[in-house]
This record gives sequence, C-alpha cells and structure tokens, in this order.
Amino acid sequence: MQKIMSCDKIYPGEGSMRLRNVKNKEEILSNSSYCIRDPFSYCGKWKEVFQNDHPIYIEIGMGKGQFILENAKMFPDINFIGIEKYDSVLAKAIMKVDDENLPNLRFVRGDAFEIEKMFHHEVSRIYLNFSDPWPKKRHHQRRLSSSIFLEKYDSIFVDDKVIEMRTDNVDLYQYSLVSFSEWGYILKEISFDFHKDGVPPITTEYEDKFSQKDCSIYYVMAEKIVLKRKTD
Repeated sequence: MQKIMSCDKIYPGEGSMRLRNVKNKEEILSNSSYCIRDPFSYCGKWKEVFQNDHPIYIEIGMGKGQFILENAKMFPDINFIGIEKYDSVLAKAIMKVDDENLPNLRFVRGDAFEIEKMFHHEVSRIYLNFSDPWPKKRHHQRRLSSSIFLEKYDSIFVDDKVIEMRTDNVDLYQYSLVSFSEWGYILKEISFDFHKDGVPPITTEYEDKFSQKDCSIYYVMAEKIVLKRKTD
C-alpha cells in the first residue's frame, strides 16, 4: 500500500495510516466532561455550553490536542473547541486534559464535512494545523482550504473571518494561498519558514517533530472583513 509522506509524516487521507487503537476509548469519551459526542444538538447554542459570550476559536483536525490545550491555558477569555473524527486520537487528547480545570475547552467527535451542522455564525477563528494534503489532484476539493470548505466556513463565522494555517506540505500551502485569495481573504501574514521567522509560543505535536528535523513549516493568517451580516 502506497504511503503519502512529507518530512516523514504519514497522512491518513488514502487510508494508509494505521491509527493505534485505544482499547477503552469509548469509556474515555463517554466519561469526559470535555467531550461533546453530539455537536449537532449545540449548533447555534455554544454560548450555553460555555456559559459566557467569549469568542469561540476552533481547531479542525486537532490530533492529540497539544495545540488547543495549551491555547486554552494561555487564553482563558477565549473558548476553544478541538474537532477530531478519530475516536482513538480524541481519547489520547482527553487523557491529556482530564486532570485540568479548563472551563473554556471542549472536544468534539465529528467530521469537518459536517462543520456547518455544528456551528451557526458562532466562530471567530479557525485553525487548520497540518491538515491532510490530499496530494492527488482529483482529491483537492477534500482539502480543508478548498472552496467547498470555505463555503461551509462562511456559515459558521460570526462576522469577520480569520483562518490560521500551518503545514509542512508546500503544495498544500501554495494551493491554500490561492484558494483563500480567490474566496476574498486577505493574506495578512505569510511565512515560508515559520520557525526561523520566530518560534511560535504554542506548537502542535507534528510541528515539534518536524522542526527538530529541520523541516520548513509554512504559515498563513488569512482574514476576510465582513461589513455587516444579514440577519437570517
């Protein structure tokens, strides 16, 4: 079976990555107060979950949760939601956080293809960290920065739209810069070697691994200003 690799990373998009199973994952997910198993029931109601009006930032494909967890610790006045579709990966993230007291953090078991069913004009920022690059051209619309997903994101943002992206895959990065621009985003910050430009205070597990191997990390912050959103 062919493996898709970039700086020694194996991506799951072609079914090539074998996830290590967590035997008691269902129990971990069910017993955690941080885990939301049915995010559709909270669509448009996430303020009720957090019991405040703080901005909501989401990370789509959070992996083992290092990035979203550390952000929640550093920024208590922002609500963070990490989204992950693989139960075993989500369980590993939960095991990192269950001993913490972080009322501004939640994890969601869900698929990005259904993101517009989870949120409705509630999100202020989206993080796309080391997403599956879907290297084959016929799969490019599956990329989280494709027009299909950018259209979905339009319905979940509050007003102004901000997307931050990190990747080690230069093809995905270049594709995303074009995709964001064509969708009306302004590329506010760009780096072709994010860590050499200045190591960020919070990193992902993949990022730590790749930067130690001297792999380039590509970064972009794209923003789309909305003057006024019509009331639905």
